[in-house]
Amino acid sequence: MISKLLPGKLATYVMKQNLILMCICLGVGTGIYLLSDLFDRLDDFIGAGLGFGIILKYFIVKLPLIISQILPAVFLISLIVQLGVMARNRELLALRTGGLSLGWFVRFFIIYAILWSFGQLLFSQVIGVYGEQEAFRIWKEDVRKSQLDKRVLHNIWFRDGNFVVDAKEVMPFGNKAKDVTVYEFGEDSRLIKKVTTAKWAQVNKYGWQLENAVQKSPDRFTTSVQPFVTLPIKLDLSVFKAVDPGADPAQLPLWQLSRMINQLEKSGSNVEKLRTSWHSKWSYAFSLLTMALVSLALVTWSENIYANIGLGLALTFTYYACFMIGVSAGQEGVLPPMLAAWSGNIAIGLLASIRIAWVLVPESLFGLFKKR
Repeated sequence: MISKLLPGKLATYVMKQNLILMCICLGVGTGIYLLSDLFDRLDDFIGAGLGFGIILKYFIVKLPLIISQILPAVFLISLIVQLGVMARNRELLALRTGGLSLGWFVRFFIIYAILWSFGQLLFSQVIGVYGEQEAFRIWKEDVRKSQLDKRVLHNIWFRDGNFVVDAKEVMPFGNKAKDVTVYEFGEDSRLIKKVTTAKWAQVNKYGWQLENAVQKSPDRFTTSVQPFVTLPIKLDLSVFKAVDPGADPAQLPLWQLSRMINQLEKSGSNVEKLRTSWHSKWSYAFSLLTMALVSLALVTWSENIYANIGLGLALTFTYYACFMIGVSAGQEGVLPPMLAAWSGNIAIGLLASIRIAWVLVPESLFGLFKKR
C-alpha cells in the first residue's frame, strides 16, 4: 500500500529494508523480554506446581501484549539503523545529489508510520487484548489461585433514569447484587414514589429481578411483599468489571471500553480514569509516528548510528515517562483526559518536528533560489 502512495522502486526498497530490520529488532526485543519475565516469574510457577504446558501457554498468549508494548522502541531502532546505514554508505548523499530532497523521506516515513500505527492499534485491541486477558486469568487462577468470578465490590451507588440503586455487594462477573435498595423517583425527580428492598437481585435482559422484594410507597403509606419484582433498570453489572480494583481497564478492547464509559456516565459515575485509558490506547498506537519523527530528526543531527541509538532510546524513555505522568494526571482529574493521554506524543513529536523543520526550511529556500 505504501508503494501506491509513494510509487517507485526506491519506496519499495526502503520499505523492504525497514521490514527486515524490524523483524530482527522485534525478535531480539521479544526474546529479551520473555527471558526477563521468565526469570522474574519462574519461582511463582514452580511454587504453584504448574506443568510445562500451562507455563508455555502463559507466555504464548502474552506474546501479542509484549509485541504491542515494545513495538514503538523497535520501530525507532529499525529506522535509526536503516537511515544510519544509508547515510554511512553515502546513499542519502547520492539521492540528494540526484535531486531527491529530505522532504521525500519525511513524507514517506510519516505515511509509513501512520499505517503502522493503525496496524498497531488493531493488533493490540484484538489479539493483544485477548492475550492479556488470558494471561491475567492464568496468573490469577492458576498461579495465585484467585477465582475472578468470586470478586465482590462493596457499597455501590448509581442512577439509572428515575431509579437510584444502592447495593451493598455487587458480583460483576455473576451479574448479581446483594442487599439492594432501589429508590424510584417521580418524573420531576423530586418525590420518591416507591422504595424496594431485596436480599438478592439478578440482572437479565428484562431488567433487575429482585427476589422476595419489599415495596414501600411513601405517598400511600403501604407496604407489600412480592416473590419476584422486575424493575426496568438498564444498567448491566458487568460494566463494573472495569472499576474492580483487581481488574485493569486497559485490558478491555477499545469499543467495549467506549460502551462501558457511556453506560457509567449515564449512571452518574466518574469516568475520568476510563476516558483517559481510552485516549491512551490511541496515543500509544500513534507513538510509532512520534518515533518516526524522532529518527528523522536524529539523522539530520548525526550520522553516527550508535550515538543516535543511544539518544533515541533516551528520548523513548522520556516519552514513556511523559506518557505515564500524563495518564496519571488524567486519571486523577488534573488534566483533561485527551490532553493527558497525548502529552507524551505532543512533547516529543513537537521537539522532533522543530528539528526537522529547521533543516527542511533552508533546503526548500535553497531549491527556490536555485530555480530562479
